[in-house]
Amino acid sequence: MSELFEIPVNDIDGKPCTLADYRGQVLLIVNVASRCGLTPQYSGLQALQDKYAARGFTVLGFPCNDFANQEPEDESAIKSFCETSFQVSFPLFSKITINNKPRHPLYAALIDAIPNATPAPDGTLMETLEKHNLQPAKDTDVMWNFEKFLIGKDGTVIGRFAPDVTPDSAQLTGAIENALA
Repeated sequence: MSELFEIPVNDIDGKPCTLADYRGQVLLIVNVASRCGLTPQYSGLQALQDKYAARGFTVLGFPCNDFANQEPEDESAIKSFCETSFQVSFPLFSKITINNKPRHPLYAALIDAIPNATPAPDGTLMETLEKHNLQPAKDTDVMWNFEKFLIGKDGTVIGRFAPDVTPDSAQLTGAIENALA
């Protein structure tokens, strides 16, 4: 699915680009937000970046405001927040729409490749979302902020993990290790 590398995106500074610079690497694409109960996952994502970067791994963060307006800031404020609050050094991109229309082509391709996320073993996120009437409209929609898509070196989507699958979970790190092998 190397066409993922050709989909136009903008970096966090608004400069048009693609993911072609990351061809040949294992990628973890994550929709991020700064005002979410899962926002502390930024620390874990940065730890993954630090641990695996030398082996050809990169986290790519895509801010999104589709989930209860938990990413209302502009790109400049998002970048500053990530750098000062979590020392994020992995690439961030401009805000995109993931579940709302129009869905960004990157997320359309990711969802088409793997329609459903692998849940956390003891995850209760879906129950929590249902309790607050915040569940996704469609079964294939991204569940919430910090859902993770694992991309193989060839651009194939090889994993999709629910937001409550933490960056340090054996479930995710095992899949990253396998992809890097």
